[in-house]
Amino acid sequence: MMMKNSVAHNFHIPVMGTSFTIDTPLKVSKYGISSVISLVDDVLIEKMRKHYCKSFDEPYIEITDKHDDYRAKRITAYLNLINDLVKDNFINLKYAEFEEGSEIDKYFELLPENSILKQGYNEMINTVDHVERYVMQEQLRRKIIEGSIDVNIMTKLDKTNYKSKTQELPVAYNDAHAALRGYATSDLESAIILSAGMNPRLYAYMEEFQDFYPDENGSIKKKIILKVSDYRSALIQGKYLAKKGLWVSEYRIESGLNCGGHAFATEGHLLGPILEEFKNSKANLIASTFELFKSALIDKGRSYPQEALPLLITVQGGIGNASEHNFLLEHYDLDATGWGTPFLLVPETTNVDTETLSLLSKAKEEDLFLSEKSPLGVPFNAIKGNSKDLERQLLIAKNRPGSSCPKKFLALNREFTDVAICTASRQYQDLKIKELETKELKEVDHKSALKSIEAKECLCTGLATSSLVINKINTKSDGAGVSICPGPNLAYFSKVTSLKDMLSHIYGKIDSITSDERPNMFIKELTMYLDYLKDELEKTIQPLNNKKVKYFESFKQNLLNGVDYYKGLFAEMKEETQIAKEGIQSQLLRIENELKNVRLDSGVLT
Repeated sequence: MMMKNSVAHNFHIPVMGTSFTIDTPLKVSKYGISSVISLVDDVLIEKMRKHYCKSFDEPYIEITDKHDDYRAKRITAYLNLINDLVKDNFINLKYAEFEEGSEIDKYFELLPENSILKQGYNEMINTVDHVERYVMQEQLRRKIIEGSIDVNIMTKLDKTNYKSKTQELPVAYNDAHAALRGYATSDLESAIILSAGMNPRLYAYMEEFQDFYPDENGSIKKKIILKVSDYRSALIQGKYLAKKGLWVSEYRIESGLNCGGHAFATEGHLLGPILEEFKNSKANLIASTFELFKSALIDKGRSYPQEALPLLITVQGGIGNASEHNFLLEHYDLDATGWGTPFLLVPETTNVDTETLSLLSKAKEEDLFLSEKSPLGVPFNAIKGNSKDLERQLLIAKNRPGSSCPKKFLALNREFTDVAICTASRQYQDLKIKELETKELKEVDHKSALKSIEAKECLCTGLATSSLVINKINTKSDGAGVSICPGPNLAYFSKVTSLKDMLSHIYGKIDSITSDERPNMFIKELTMYLDYLKDELEKTIQPLNNKKVKYFESFKQNLLNGVDYYKGLFAEMKEETQIAKEGIQSQLLRIENELKNVRLDSGVLT
């Protein structure tokens, strides 16, 4: 499969936490690699702007929380700085000499062998004639492109903000709205990834910014990417935005469980069947959204394209080797894949402090788990022994559970207060524990409820600390503990590695997987969903009401349908050896038998 001309690489580095990819574009964009910055933490963003202004001798004027619209202004200023620095780096690379060890040679060496650019480079290297070689070099310089500096907003993290403790600011100053404005008014020509579900008010707010609309040539300066877990969600959100004259340029499909960060489990819908539906329905998705899009632009009196704009389908979550990467691209006709967790072991690309890097490199399957850490109440991928968790346990031992909550990005709970607070905060946990003491519960139920309350971790500070430590920025206001959220795939990568070696792994030149026990990504996700189903059944109060029965029956049937789909898929795979096929079919039969024996009245095996 020849790579598309418009990109240098057929993978991207997704957003990871709030800080792990906060400056990744500065490290990889010059090599044509696209990556994503989180816009959650404007406090961290301002600290990083100060750091890089000092590092590159750029003028810096602090944007304090006393400034009007400080959150949006901080984000705009940081993104503009990163954009300028990336462009400077790219120009220096572009006009560097072609010689061993130079940046421009590294650009081409990192490319996959099947790319047109790489083939042109190899031809130039093998050209003896000096004049012809020079001409080819100049042609190559004109063809190289930067990786996109993309940004991510979790749409539901749209906390209301206040001018004083009680004076509520307009909706436009909500966290997600302000972050969107910060990006929309920046100089970037890239994409914004909207994740964690639909936020109608935020989507409506996007209509106010010119850069999200196509120009007279059909070009969009700031593209919209939706991170989705199924086709239905993509179609609903795509149509909703199209009716506003906003085109979704990419649907970024993510595994519900086999991913890093928050895990948004689907109702047993597995990645393979989801990708199959996208493949079969892409034409319908384009046609149904384009007509709405075009009509909306006409109604607004705007320029509109005569033909549908490009629409990309990409996937991420649990991809582990070149075979899986290539199969996904070719079988499902995808445009790119996303590789997140493995890059946590690449110090050239992500911000992971030495202590946490050591913890990650030693992690086994049993060390990685879905936790209750997130104040959002959504399962959160975690690793045993991370320093923020140890810090949390120490506070519990001192009878002071919870955080002082200095940042409040996840302060969304109004259970006890008029102004929302965070469930990881000391204020909330004190109130919740006092409420728990008034309930007459069995000892085992009391312990379980208390454990769930105290499990919530201050992710706002924990996810920011590592980049502060790496860049020698004061962590006093954030605490010393590091939270990190790798996906289960980490268990099979145990070597701290270079950018060159990681790309060589992705493109099949070397194999960086250190475990012989790694299952196929589809089998791994299927196993995780089976475990999730059993865990949810065990946690659910019996007997089940009709709504719960229908939910679990649907969940179980979707998994069984997925097993049938994979039986056919793996039987047809040409890449797999006969031994591997037989092993996978055996695993599918075992999982199918387990599923059939799951009883909905207890969640245990018969």
